[in-house]
Amino acid sequence: MKTETSPSIVESRVQKAYGPHLTIDGYEAPRSLLGNYQLIFDLLNRLPEQIGMTKITQPYCFPYYCGKSEAGHPEWGITGVVIIAESHISNHKYPEKGIFFLDVFSCKMFDTEETLAFVRKTLRPKRVDRSVVQRGLDFPRG
Repeated sequence: MKTETSPSIVESRVQKAYGPHLTIDGYEAPRSLLGNYQLIFDLLNRLPEQIGMTKITQPYCFPYYCGKSEAGHPEWGITGVVIIAESHISNHKYPEKGIFFLDVFSCKMFDTEETLAFVRKTLRPKRVDRSVVQRGLDFPRG
C-alpha cells in the first residue's frame, strides 16, 4: 500500500539529505568545444571554486577512442573527473554527436542554477536537460 508523505516531512528529509546530485545533459554543443581537451580540463579545474567547493585533486581527463559507429564515423570523446572534498564532478563528452553529460554530486548545498549557467557559457549547448536529486534522504547527521 502506497502512503502519501506530507510536504513538511519531505522538506525535513531534504534538509537532512546527504546532498544534491545535479545532472546536465547538453545537446547540439559545438564539436570544437567538446573536443577541446584543454577547455574540458579548464572547466573541471575552475568549476569547483566557482560553486564554492574544495578541489582536492587536479582534474583527470582522458580522450578515448572506441572504433567506428555503424555509420562509419569515428567514436571518440573526452571523459574527465575532479575529486572535491564534498564529493565529485564528472563529465563525458561526445564531440561528433554534439552531446555531453556532466554530474556534480556534493554533500554540501550549492547553487545549481549558477552551475548550469557556468556550464552553458563554457560549452554552449543549444538545449539542456537537467535534474537535481537529493541523495541520502536518510543519511544520519551528527
